[in-house]
Amino acid sequence: MEYLLLIYSDERQRAERAPEEMEVALKAWFDYTDWLREKGWHLGGEALTPTASATTIREKNGEILTTDGPFAETKEQLGGYYLVDCANLDEAIEASSKMPVLARGGSVEIRAIQKFDDGE
Repeated sequence: MEYLLLIYSDERQRAERAPEEMEVALKAWFDYTDWLREKGWHLGGEALTPTASATTIREKNGEILTTDGPFAETKEQLGGYYLVDCANLDEAIEASSKMPVLARGGSVEIRAIQKFDDGE
């Protein structure tokens, strides 16, 4: 089953890191990605740009409205994701439990991918 592992953290912490600290942090993420690959679970994943670069859209009275930035102010922001293929939720939890973000006070939201039959 495919799961999306949504990575949440305070993006201000990332912006405040010294270059040497960023290098160590990136190595931890590269090592984590390698571990997912070794387990055969890795399908993909990417980091996201900061929320200040986001655009939110809504429909109101048939018109599309755009707003710069995220929908709401929150303590943690969505910073990236991994798409994994695990046998079950227990494996997805194991996959998530190794993420470097947890050691820095972040969190991971696990969401199963819902498949729809497209009729073909």
